Amino acid sequence: MDRAEKRKLVATLNDAWKQTGVIVVAHYAGMSVAQMTEFRKRVKEAGGTVKVAKNRLAKLALDGTEASAVAGLLKGQTCLAYSADPIAAAKASIRYSRENTKLVILGGAMGKTLLDVNGVRALAELPTLDELRSMLIALIQAPAAKIARVIQEPGAQLARVLHAKGHAKGHAKGQVAEPDAS
Repeated sequence: MDRAEKRKLVATLNDAWKQTGVIVVAHYAGMSVAQMTEFRKRVKEAGGTVKVAKNRLAKLALDGTEASAVAGLLKGQTCLAYSADPIAAAKASIRYSRENTKLVILGGAMGKTLLDVNGVRALAELPTLDELRSMLIALIQAPAAKIARVIQEPGAQLARVLHAKGHAKGHAKGQVAEPDAS
């Protein structure tokens, strides 16, 4: 890679990392090409990207971004998984590292906050943006269902009272049929 290509790569990564919600740094030593391809695929399906770049170039690209604190983690064979959604890359990375022990999560960053391995795990446990949206919709719909039940309840109570009163009058007049003794 010549200098112009390196400058272009650094600029491209810098732009991408300025717009990310989370960056996860991991060692991938010993992973086969097929395993790395599978990891990239899973992160992409979650809405993120995996980038393998020379540590020196990655550090230059991180300069000027909120996540520049992860530059200290870039030692050895590292890859960076990142996504605009602050949970997607962390969730996909942690899930894949549980299946493939060769992917070792080192830490990451969410905005200016530097995360250790436990911080990335905690982030991965949070619900995704889509899951949060569905929870919010359920919460919004719940009061409407409760209001409908409350509005219908007085009529149902009145019907039960009238039924009970009519049933009680039938008992008082002896109109209620005796149960069959057979």
